[in-house]
Amino acid sequence: MESAPSVLELGALLVAAVAAGWLARRLGLPAVVGYLVLGLAVSPFTPGYVADRQQLQLLADVGVVLLLFEVGIEVDLWRLRHEHGQIIWAAPLQVLVTTAVTAAVVMALGIALVPAVVVGLAIALSSSVAIVNITRSRRRTTDPPTERAMLGWSVVQDVTGVILAAIVIVALRGQSETLVDALIGFAAFALVAIVTALLLPRILRQVRGQPDLFLLLSVGSGLVIAGVGAVIFGVPLALAAFIGGLVITEDPVSREARRQLLPFRDLFAVLFFVAVGALIDPADLAAGATWLLLFLGLIVAAKVVPVYVLARIGRISTRPLQLAVGLGQVGEFSFVLAALLVAVGAITSPVYVAMIAAVAVSIAASTIIVRLVRVPAEITPTAG
Repeated sequence: MESAPSVLELGALLVAAVAAGWLARRLGLPAVVGYLVLGLAVSPFTPGYVADRQQLQLLADVGVVLLLFEVGIEVDLWRLRHEHGQIIWAAPLQVLVTTAVTAAVVMALGIALVPAVVVGLAIALSSSVAIVNITRSRRRTTDPPTERAMLGWSVVQDVTGVILAAIVIVALRGQSETLVDALIGFAAFALVAIVTALLLPRILRQVRGQPDLFLLLSVGSGLVIAGVGAVIFGVPLALAAFIGGLVITEDPVSREARRQLLPFRDLFAVLFFVAVGALIDPADLAAGATWLLLFLGLIVAAKVVPVYVLARIGRISTRPLQLAVGLGQVGEFSFVLAALLVAVGAITSPVYVAMIAAVAVSIAASTIIVRLVRVPAEITPTAG
């Protein structure tokens, strides 16, 4: 069979990921560090075996789609307003501050306005996978209020990011398509997503008693919504997946669909991090080392610090420093936005690789450092 080598490679990568994750945890590091190192080891930029990047990238794209579709389903804006109170305004403000500060800095270094805003948005958003891992880790030192605040903040970041990303992507593509056409495409997809959200739970209820069909429909619907958004309406794949999940009403059948997606999310998330590691070219990274240091510095100065300050000002029931450090990384959306910039030639390869490396380094650093922040809760709980 012609596909046998691909099947063998995929199986070998998953087994190697188990070994890499286990070794990382034995060293007191998060498993994601092992996955990233594995990706670097099988990349075309390092000696030894080279994985099929096209196959790996396809699986990673599927993982990102399912991840963001599941995150979108999880979001319940009304419940979020009651449970997290001040986060509803604090998280969007942090995204705006981080985006503005980062954009101003990179514009001073020669990047044009719209790409600079995209870079700023990439720095402003956190990694849903990393935050879930932080809150579920057996070695975590976070308390329940901080974990809930961290997850809630990340969700509001994503919602804010979707809105801002839609605007800046339209602006970024303005050279090749009219603004009106792009806006019509986004609006049309939003309408399709809403109609799907009305119909999908009803269809899921019809097959709920048949686990195999329910599973297939849960996974397939996420992929179809994202694919329709990207192929027909020109909406970036990951963004389309998140919007599709976001508009689905949170009810028992939707929650069941989300639970069905979780194992696939975890599986493909591993491949996503391996793919990220495989994209890091040491030669370009050396050329972009200054950019990497700049991005890491901006994550601390323009993101971690504002989160800490806003958590204290808003008197959010949490450990402000631990919350800020836990959110101090960039992830899935940032990866997607960086890929979009390099695809349209808005940034050079060294800058792109520096952004990818910033994803890897910041995720590893935040998941380690957040365990070391063992401080008592500094804020008295207040009604949200």
